[in-house]
Amino acid sequence: MPEGDSVYQLSKRLQWMQHREVTATSIRVPRYATVDFTGMTCERVWPHGKHLFMQFGAPGHRPQILHTHLKMEGTWSMHRAGDRWKKPGHAARVVLRLSDAPKADIELVGFWLGLVRVFPAREYDQEMGYLGPDLLDPDFDEEEAVRRIQAEPDREIGRALLDQRKLAGIGNEYRAEINFLAGTHPAELVRNVDVEKHVRLARRLMWANKDAPVRVTTGIKRAGETSYVFGRNNKPCRRCGTLITKGFLGGEGDLERVIWWCPQCQPEPGAPAPHGG
Repeated sequence: MPEGDSVYQLSKRLQWMQHREVTATSIRVPRYATVDFTGMTCERVWPHGKHLFMQFGAPGHRPQILHTHLKMEGTWSMHRAGDRWKKPGHAARVVLRLSDAPKADIELVGFWLGLVRVFPAREYDQEMGYLGPDLLDPDFDEEEAVRRIQAEPDREIGRALLDQRKLAGIGNEYRAEINFLAGTHPAELVRNVDVEKHVRLARRLMWANKDAPVRVTTGIKRAGETSYVFGRNNKPCRRCGTLITKGFLGGEGDLERVIWWCPQCQPEPGAPAPHGG
């Protein structure tokens, strides 16, 4: 599942684009079908949370930004121009060719992208300023992330952590693991939890995984042992042995998303404190 670390790694793999000229453009989204970066140079590629940005410019032209989001199924593929795609052509949303003289150009194809937008680079802050601090930014602003979450004290912490306007990068897997490690049920209200603890856990977990090929929150890389509660319904808690429970959390404009928790280590709101707690 693409979360902030996935997009960070994708951005690293795409750094080869910088300073290369675009030789062909095809954006297969009606609103932007006439956009053409051909003749422009890729000036920069960077992530912010789950969002990926590419900036293109040329002398005499105002720089443009291509903004994409993988959502659940999106992916980017790279190959030599002229080679057959391994994924179906109807799934392509963005096709860019970049120079690699004297070799054949490199073709970059975005398949099943959940979001494709183009806007002037000068409007970046206006367009994307709503996003919270990026957990993988070297200068991550922890205080601002905490402030944004605490601004809605009657919201569930599980919903707040997924809100990219609060802090950027967390998806369902990190949300589940952060709440477990904090000993907090996802439905507990923000006002009742240690928000700083949750934000620091989020930063530490994602930073530890930013360059890892396999996402691990338990410290154990063996298959089936990489997570505490995510995807582990009816399996014993690695801490206390209680069976992990699965449910849903969402509403009021948010999509319902699956949640996992240990009933012993993460009591539901209003439940009696666990023995020995």
